[in-house]
Amino acid sequence: MTARIQPLAEVFGFPIGNLSESANRYRTKKLCPFNNKVPNCTKDKANDPLGVCSVFEADFTAITCPIRFRENWLIADDGADFFFPPGTSWTSLTEVRLKDKHGKSAGNIDLVLVSYDRQGKVTDFGSLEVQGVYISGNVRNPFEYYMKDPANRTNMNWKGKPNYPGPDYLSSSRKRLAPQLIFKGGILNTWRKKSAVALDLGFFNTLPKLKEVPKSKAEIAWFVYDLDYLKKENRYCLARRKIVYTGFNDALNQITRSDAGNVDDFISLLQEKLDEKLNGGSPPINQTIDALL
Repeated sequence: MTARIQPLAEVFGFPIGNLSESANRYRTKKLCPFNNKVPNCTKDKANDPLGVCSVFEADFTAITCPIRFRENWLIADDGADFFFPPGTSWTSLTEVRLKDKHGKSAGNIDLVLVSYDRQGKVTDFGSLEVQGVYISGNVRNPFEYYMKDPANRTNMNWKGKPNYPGPDYLSSSRKRLAPQLIFKGGILNTWRKKSAVALDLGFFNTLPKLKEVPKSKAEIAWFVYDLDYLKKENRYCLARRKIVYTGFNDALNQITRSDAGNVDDFISLLQEKLDEKLNGGSPPINQTIDALL
């Protein structure tokens, strides 16, 4: 395990120790090199973007910005290979609104891959969700400190600072990944359309073990990426580590189900809190069944 003295892996697309002309241009102009919808970084605030693409976590680099996964559109190539037969004409559409049968929004799909015929008519499609990692702690403080003087703060020491930032994998899966699968994934599965999820290796390793199926029978593909450090260029490069193929319901059950603890421990906690209430605490509002009749 590598000891890190500061959390920032990439800022505006470059390692903080990269002081090249290109890196300085991206930092100065707050640009995004990873195919954002506009040239600039728009993360958090469009007028004051939080230009942190990834952070260090032990020996991993945790990708915190979903746009970071768009490097060279590798995710689109991987998605098309899963959704469509070889030789299919296809393109990608970003941020497509998905509605349920009542016309209510189920959210935007990050990337929809669409196949089409010679007349330009849609023949099939698949949904690709990109899952960046939530951050616990405060990542803006070290980011702003570094940005005030990049040339002299490439070796800044952030150890011991309050709210030292790091990836929050549990919140990422429960607050983002699980709802995505339930709402948007559920609609796609009802339509018998394939889905894919792009996420980084550190995040994937925290998920429950998923039951794998052959690619031909898969309803969801899990594209697992990592960042390789290219020493000569002093850059990180998105690299696919593996693809895991699963069914929809099996994956949903595994990710959304918590391992149950001992019920007696929970009863003991209830007894402890009840004792506090009965021995001088604020009494609860009680209502008997008879009073409801």
